Amino acid sequence: MIFVEVLFNVPINQSFTYTVSETTKLPKIKGEKPFEIQAGLRCETYFGNRKMNGFIISVKEVRQEEIASLKLGVPLEKIKSLLRIIDSERVFTDELIDLSKKIARFYLCAHGEVLSAMIPSGRRASDGGMGFSTGFTEEASYAEKNLSQEQEKAIEDIFAGKENNTLLHYLFGHTGTGKTEVFLQLAKKTLDEGKSVIYLVPEIGLTHQVIEEIRERFGDSLAVLHSALSIAQKIAEWKKIIQGKAKIVVGARSAIFAPVENLGLIIIDEEHDASYKAGNTPRYHARQVAMMRSSRHQSLLVMGSATPSLEAWHAMSEKIIIQHKLTERLSGGEKPEMKVVNLSCTDMSCSSISPELEENMREVLKEDRQVMLFLNRRGFTHFFKCNSCGKDLQCKNCSVALTYHKSEKRFRCHYCGWTMEAQNSCPSCNSLDIAYYGFGTEFIEKEVQAKFPGYSIERLDTDSLENKNDLAEKLERFRNGKTSILLGTQMVAKGLNFPGLKLVGVVLADTGLHMPDFRANERVFSLLVQVAGRAGRFFPDGKVIIQSFYPERPAIHFACNTDIEGFYKWEIEQRKNLFFPPFSRLISLVFRSASKEKSAEAAESAYTILEAELEALKQKNAPNDEEYWDEILGPSPAPLAMIAQNHRHQILLRATELKYIHTAVERFLSHYKPISGVYIEVDLDPLNLL
Repeated sequence: MIFVEVLFNVPINQSFTYTVSETTKLPKIKGEKPFEIQAGLRCETYFGNRKMNGFIISVKEVRQEEIASLKLGVPLEKIKSLLRIIDSERVFTDELIDLSKKIARFYLCAHGEVLSAMIPSGRRASDGGMGFSTGFTEEASYAEKNLSQEQEKAIEDIFAGKENNTLLHYLFGHTGTGKTEVFLQLAKKTLDEGKSVIYLVPEIGLTHQVIEEIRERFGDSLAVLHSALSIAQKIAEWKKIIQGKAKIVVGARSAIFAPVENLGLIIIDEEHDASYKAGNTPRYHARQVAMMRSSRHQSLLVMGSATPSLEAWHAMSEKIIIQHKLTERLSGGEKPEMKVVNLSCTDMSCSSISPELEENMREVLKEDRQVMLFLNRRGFTHFFKCNSCGKDLQCKNCSVALTYHKSEKRFRCHYCGWTMEAQNSCPSCNSLDIAYYGFGTEFIEKEVQAKFPGYSIERLDTDSLENKNDLAEKLERFRNGKTSILLGTQMVAKGLNFPGLKLVGVVLADTGLHMPDFRANERVFSLLVQVAGRAGRFFPDGKVIIQSFYPERPAIHFACNTDIEGFYKWEIEQRKNLFFPPFSRLISLVFRSASKEKSAEAAESAYTILEAELEALKQKNAPNDEEYWDEILGPSPAPLAMIAQNHRHQILLRATELKYIHTAVERFLSHYKPISGVYIEVDLDPLNLL
């Protein structure tokens, strides 16, 4: 008999035994080679009363006389048979199965949940996508480019470091200093050695230029994993990689799991970007997983950004990651001229655009050059308020204010999507003395259209994208000069090159500064520097105008002066004083339930258990460990106390090291029986605490 160990995408940290019997449907294969049942295949079977897909992680063939000696845990007759095996060949390598086990243990989640997250949205796909190609079939036309001395030195030093086992490197430099070219040269050298490359980008849709460059240079040896592909195409790309036909893989966060053989290099472009951290279980960070794979393969890991994450910056200062600095703008551009407009001292007269920004826009447009306006706030206006009773409009499902969308004539929640009709009077006191405060990208679009008639204007945010091609098409029109003014949210801040762009206007730099999160300053600073970096990339006359009510705030002050090192020095000191990362490690536990009482009760009981577990661990293992320190913050309502009709209570464990708090949470999760109707979200090294 053949016994298989199967995992499912369920929050249960346990495998289940099934048999492969005569009734199990096997995939059809071409050729004379017989089908082999092995670890790494997907299967379909019953899990309880539900028909589900599962992942085979081990196979054991047992002779009839040996069955009695097996420790099956249940009588043989109760072991179910697989309904069918989905794949004709493996979709998971042994390395990925081992890696998934390590990730599950580290991020405190179920092994099956990790395997499910690894394969790119093809969990329910059949083997029908086998042999399908996504079209990168042309011959590679690799074009050598002249490198600056800084670029050549970075490449040479990175490869030299590998000889003494220095694997972690960082390309730090302003936008336009040639980080992408260094990445591509490193990739070519790695491929020339017969090794494979994984190249991570924050969002495929916003890095079309990079992908086209890679495609032009490396041709059919490229595989791309991204959300615009159909399930069959994604599975086809995955199998192209596992068959060894693709040697360089480009993709967003989940591409770090690509089943490449002989991995020689991992690249993480725009390393600071929050999209590298998964928002759902398993809540992994691609940077951490990249370090795991780099260590296993002894492969180079090269990260890059103009605004490194604070953790990466600190690791560079401690020489854990080796920094390679690029300072020269290589496309003929120079650092743009930057000005700050203090909105507290400006008569805005219900306008979102100051007279100075408007005047500069007119000058640039007369020169037939382009303007980009940035605001990290969708919608028309921010919130509604009654001037009589003070009532504001909150989402019925979430503890957040609703945003008014004028084009829809509705208020919308940006967390759960709930909407309500626009109000002509206060729903609380019926007063007509109501007002709409703040503004979003939709408001700016209307104002710009009124102020600059005759110029082509495009808005770029998630509300304005109707299909998967809209993003690429809008960016291409702006790149080709067919659009004069592009306005949008953080979508326009990431890794984009526009030759005709002269002026960048940040409509309100303060958005995000008041969030109750210790990373708020870092996020605002990074966004401002990144969006400002779109100007002056090709010509020496770029301009950036930043509007703010609080220009003296460090995040805005340092960004406006392009003082990157000054900001990191200041922010590192703040984090050290407040004992936040990178000087501590965090584990967040959020207890959510439709019942506020159950959510609070679960958090209270968890606190009691965790406190006892931590105390026992410290007494047993580290009675004299003066270096170690920890605390449990909470329980308390989360800053966003309700999302999608779920009440949320939070516990935050903070310590100098992970070892004891990680073990305590692991023990708590393995023994704690949660209250019915309560779900626990566990986030190790969270990027936000909302």
